[in-house]
Amino acid sequence: MRITVENIGKKFVTEWIIRHASFELSGGQKYTFVGPNGSGKSTLLQLLTGIMPVTEGVIKYNDNSGKEIEIDNWYKHLVIAAPYLELIEEFTLRELIEFHSSFKPLKKGISFADFEDFVQLSHASGKIIRHFSSGMKQRVKLGLAFLSDVPVIFLDEPTTNLDVQGIRWYLDHVVDNTDNQLVLLGSNVEQEYEFCENIITVSAFK
Repeated sequence: MRITVENIGKKFVTEWIIRHASFELSGGQKYTFVGPNGSGKSTLLQLLTGIMPVTEGVIKYNDNSGKEIEIDNWYKHLVIAAPYLELIEEFTLRELIEFHSSFKPLKKGISFADFEDFVQLSHASGKIIRHFSSGMKQRVKLGLAFLSDVPVIFLDEPTTNLDVQGIRWYLDHVVDNTDNQLVLLGSNVEQEYEFCENIITVSAFK
């Protein structure tokens, strides 16, 4: 998997949030976009996911064979864990996992029960997501990111709403469960990306 970013920019009304951004992201690598609050980290990640269109420039997606992935099919290749990503609150945990896996299958050999154990929520399998705490919801989001069988993982402020135990759970799994996947992370908290070998400063794209 390769993502090529060519001179992209994003403008809101009269303000450029991102501009003149060019870089390449390679499969199997982990990248963190850093910068202070308001620097454009989340905006850049949303541009890369396709959630938000670019104002200028081009983003190209290529699979391992080098074939270009059409933007309409790009969503099939990625999973996102972010504060602005809403879970379907009317579902139980088990129903949510089943629904998610119908679009993004879980990695080989992982059952729904295994997933619930992984996120330490086996006791809440039949509980409605609406009644989960913010920390429980975040573990579900991260679990879906870590265990979905897709080539690209987006993590935006991944330890949001997690307590000390939850942060340790994240750090224990973010490396071990993302082998051979392209991980793109937005953060200004060093602990969240201490494992990352590639750091990109968003403030440079102004």
